[in-house]
Amino acid sequence: MTSLASYPYLEQARFFGIRLGLENILGMLADFNNPHLNYPIIHVAGTNGKGSVCAMLERIFRLHGFRTGLYTSPHLVDVRERIQVSGSLIKEKELKELLREIEREEKKLKAAGRLAGALTYFEILTIAAFLYFNRRKVDLAVLEVGMGGRFDATNVVRPEVSVITTVSYDHQQYLGSTLGRIAFEKAGIIKKNVPCVCGVGSRKALQVIRKRCREEKAPLVLAFGRGREFIVEEEGGKEVFIYRTGSGEYRFTPSLRGRHQGENAALSIAVSELMRENGWKLSKEKIIKGVESTSWPGRLEVFSSCPPVILDGCHNEAGAMVVSRFWEKAFARPAILVFGVMKDKEIEKVARWLFPLAARIILTRPALERAALPAEIAARLPEYRDRYFLEEDVPSALRLALSLSGGQIPVLVAGSLFLVGEAKQFLLAPAGRG
Repeated sequence: MTSLASYPYLEQARFFGIRLGLENILGMLADFNNPHLNYPIIHVAGTNGKGSVCAMLERIFRLHGFRTGLYTSPHLVDVRERIQVSGSLIKEKELKELLREIEREEKKLKAAGRLAGALTYFEILTIAAFLYFNRRKVDLAVLEVGMGGRFDATNVVRPEVSVITTVSYDHQQYLGSTLGRIAFEKAGIIKKNVPCVCGVGSRKALQVIRKRCREEKAPLVLAFGRGREFIVEEEGGKEVFIYRTGSGEYRFTPSLRGRHQGENAALSIAVSELMRENGWKLSKEKIIKGVESTSWPGRLEVFSSCPPVILDGCHNEAGAMVVSRFWEKAFARPAILVFGVMKDKEIEKVARWLFPLAARIILTRPALERAALPAEIAARLPEYRDRYFLEEDVPSALRLALSLSGGQIPVLVAGSLFLVGEAKQFLLAPAGRG
């Protein structure tokens, strides 16, 4: 477990906030001889599901013997989770060396007047990932967009395929207040003549994506469109998914829980089929094995079974709805809910799906400036006042939840991924369960 304090340059950059734009990262990458142009890339955007799809695609290609790079965000416990090659986190020493190089280069470009302000935290890590993948000579890198798409730091690549998983409401203060506007930002990753595989269901969002594809002459593949059939069946109390395409039938049960992960798996299969058409040697058997053996922490993750402790970073309404449906099917009994979220989220809409699941609700706050205070959440949702406990930090909230559970009542930790990360850190610590 590596703390951010191990990387002072990176820790300092956390205070610069979010800045959308590509000028700085393009200037930095040019001085590093554009490492991001030296290997094939799959670029994945979307409101929900993009991390899971990235993880599935990386697993599929790794099972076929390719050296894979995976860049995702945010991390849960260790910042090195964001940069992986062939399933292994970047080593602490390697990350430190890369950060020193980037810091030197940033100072040089600043002195020459070639940077518009300091690099952001996300820009620094994105540059580090591009350099690392180039030096490790990956056969393929899978990149998750941080936020939006059009002005995201990852959007400097020319990928083999662009992927848009879903479009729903999130980050409206940056991306816009309508689905059409949010879709426009996400469609910004679509490049000229580069195919786009899309799992978007919203008609308004899809219209925007279609328009962008026409403008860029980018072939559009609808993962759930004509000629493709997605079916859910029950077998022995388990959901089995069937995905039929023009190339055949795929029958699978993803290792990741929830019906939405069946859809993410089908989208990953559609991407894999397209890559196979473009010359990548992929087998149906290993594609299925890939989606059935993917691990992706913090997404309906069963951390323990006695008591059941479930972790999920459902930070928007669509994600909370998925958790609610899973809980009612898998547990069908009230939970002890540990909830924390950022101030800028649509707290009432998230709570509408999560709070009815709980007999007791412990409101807490991840250790971030932009996290909502427990008292603020309680004031905004007074109808649940008789279920609330307020705890100022995540460890205190977890201790109370485990105490109230008595080893019997299931505990659901849900809301921000930062909450999930802190919860995991606490639960993994030797004294964490005490």
